[in-house]
Amino acid sequence: MSVTIENLVTSGTFSLDGGTWDVDNNVWIVGNDDECVIIDSPHDAAAIISQVRGRKVLAILLTHAHNDHIGAAREVAAAVNAPIYLHADDLVLWQQVYPDAKPHRYLADGDVFQVGGAELKAIHTPGHSPGSTCFLLQDEATVFTGDTLFNGGPGATGRSFSDYPTILASIRERLLTLPAETVVRTGHGESTTIQAERDTLSQVAE
Repeated sequence: MSVTIENLVTSGTFSLDGGTWDVDNNVWIVGNDDECVIIDSPHDAAAIISQVRGRKVLAILLTHAHNDHIGAAREVAAAVNAPIYLHADDLVLWQQVYPDAKPHRYLADGDVFQVGGAELKAIHTPGHSPGSTCFLLQDEATVFTGDTLFNGGPGATGRSFSDYPTILASIRERLLTLPAETVVRTGHGESTTIQAERDTLSQVAE
């Protein structure tokens, strides 16, 4: 049986650089009837825990450490007894939310996670944040892009610890090289495809 991909949308706020905005976030749960991984843990721990439905959670994989993606991570991790993974380059953002604790483990480019007979591969894609990481589910032709690539182009780079040329390079070199039919499942909003975003990015200035 192939893995399933479940989407849960949670609502809350994103705060950085002295501003706060209302946001809806995508939580992605990948697995089967017995085990799963959770990609991002924003806002609502109870909703995420409920979505797990008692399965064994192998890992909580964080695409990056902005507060709207990690705000429920420690509560969820404690409830489901799962380790939190984050790229070390995002510790500066993590510590704004959790100054007295660290992630359980650190992500590295190329890390592979086994779940339900499938593989999720970590792809380091800095730009939106220094440690931003996408997760490729190759067997299902799907990539989970957090806030690196959206339906309509790159994630925001106007705030601290982000960089526009870097995110463009990450997208073009690490994501747009994936097969055209690959589904892009984002941190906010609707999904898209690599082909659609190739078309979008062809119109974006350097």
